Amino acid sequence: MTKLKLAIVGAGPAGIYAADILLKAERKFDVSIDLFEQLPAPYGLVRYGVAPDHPRIKGIINALRNVIDHGDMRLFGNVHFGTDITLEDLKRHYNAVIFATGAVRDSALDIPGIDAAHSFGAAEYVSWFDGHPDVSPEWTLDAESVGVIGNGNVALDVARMLAKHADDLLVTEIPDNVYQGLKASRITDVHVFGRRGPAQVKFTPLELRELGELRDVDMVVYDEDFQYDEASQQAVASNKQVMVMDRIMQSWRKLDSVNNAGGTASRRLHLHFWARPVEVKKDENGRVAALVYERTESDGAGGAVGTGELREVPMQGLYRAIGYFGSPLAGVPFDKKHGVIPNREGQVLETKSNQRVPGIYTTGWIKRGPVGLIGHTKSDAMETVQHLINDQGSWWHPEDPSDEAIPALLAERGVQWTDLDGWHRLDAHEIALGEAHESTRERVKLVPRDEMVRVSRGE
Repeated sequence: MTKLKLAIVGAGPAGIYAADILLKAERKFDVSIDLFEQLPAPYGLVRYGVAPDHPRIKGIINALRNVIDHGDMRLFGNVHFGTDITLEDLKRHYNAVIFATGAVRDSALDIPGIDAAHSFGAAEYVSWFDGHPDVSPEWTLDAESVGVIGNGNVALDVARMLAKHADDLLVTEIPDNVYQGLKASRITDVHVFGRRGPAQVKFTPLELRELGELRDVDMVVYDEDFQYDEASQQAVASNKQVMVMDRIMQSWRKLDSVNNAGGTASRRLHLHFWARPVEVKKDENGRVAALVYERTESDGAGGAVGTGELREVPMQGLYRAIGYFGSPLAGVPFDKKHGVIPNREGQVLETKSNQRVPGIYTTGWIKRGPVGLIGHTKSDAMETVQHLINDQGSWWHPEDPSDEAIPALLAERGVQWTDLDGWHRLDAHEIALGEAHESTRERVKLVPRDEMVRVSRGE
C-alpha cells in the first residue's frame, strides 16, 4: 500500500483540522503526519489570538486537543521553519507539506502620524494580553483616553480588554504580568471608530452584547449616528444579526451616558460611527495626542463617502484593528500585496508563472486571508486535503522518510523541540498554577519561552 508522509507547518486550528480531515478521509494509502509549530505550545490563534474572557474558546481547544491526542500524528514544537528546519529538509523527508501558518501581523494604515509613539497594532496588544512568549511582558497603560480603529470583532476584543477592570479577568487564564499591567491601567475612556454606520458593522451580536455587560463601564453612543437611510433600514429589516445588534445599540441610546452626557461608571466605552481616520496628531515628544477623522455618510449602497467635515478626539494611545496580514516563508511563494501564499484551492502556485508547485499546499488564513470563523477553517482544509489526495502522482519522493530522521536532524542542529508529551506536561503545569492561585483560576499561562520549553522537556 502507498504511504504518505506529510508535514504540516503550523499547529493552530487550520493545521490540526487538515490533519484530522486527512486521517478520516477515504483513501488508498497509509498516512503519517508530523506537525511543526514555532511556539512550544499548539493551538495557534485560539491560544494566542483570542481574548481570555471568551469561554466558548475552551470548547474549540477541547476539540483540537481530541484530534492531536488521538495518537495519529507527532508534534514538533519550538521549531522555526526556515532556520531549524527548511523546505529542502521537508523535501528530503516527506512526500508533501501543508503550510498553515496563519496571519499574525497587523495590516498597515497609511495615514499621517500613524508611526507616533503609543500607536499600536491590535495584534501586538492581543499577543501581550494572551501571554505570547515572543512579545515583551511589559505593556504601559498610562493613557487616560485611547482610541481603537476598526469595526470588527478584533476591535471589540481590544476595546473590551482596554476598558475591563483587571479584577474581572481573574476568573480567566491571564498570566500574572498581564493582570498586573491591567491593574495599573489609568484608562477612563476608550473610543472605537468605524468608517461606516451601525447597520454595516462587522461585529457579531455576542461580541457586541458583551460590551454592555462590563462592570463599571458606561456605553456611550451618539444619536447622530442612528439617522438611518433606506439602505441601513433595509439591512436591519433583512438580516437577523444586524437586527439584533441594532436592538442592542438602540437600548444604549436610552442610557444616561448617551451623547457623552456622562454616567456613573469610572470608565466609558464610546462607539463612533461614520468616522474615517485621516491623521494621528503627535505631542512634543512624538506620542499620540489626538485622532483626526472625517465624518462620513452613507452612499446609499451600504458603503460610506466623505463629507469633508473633520473632527478631533484627544487621546494618548491608539490601537488599529483593521485586519491581520500573513508573513512570508523561506523558499515558499508569497503574495506581498495580499499577505497570502498564492494558491488555487490550496495548491500553491508560483508567484510569476502561476504554475503549480508540486508537493506544496496551504490552508487557513495564509491561504485565503484573515477572514471567516472556525467553520470556514474546516471547509477550507477539506478543499486543500482533497487536492492533496488527488495529486498523488506529483508528490515528492523523499530520500529518508523514516520516523527517526527528523528527531535526529533537530538534535544535530541543537534544536530544543517539544513534543506532545511535553505539551501535556506544560498543560498540567499551567493548570496547577491556576489551582494554586487564591482565585482558583482554571489555569495561569506560562509566558517566557525558555520556561515553557524547560517545563515541556521535563528539565
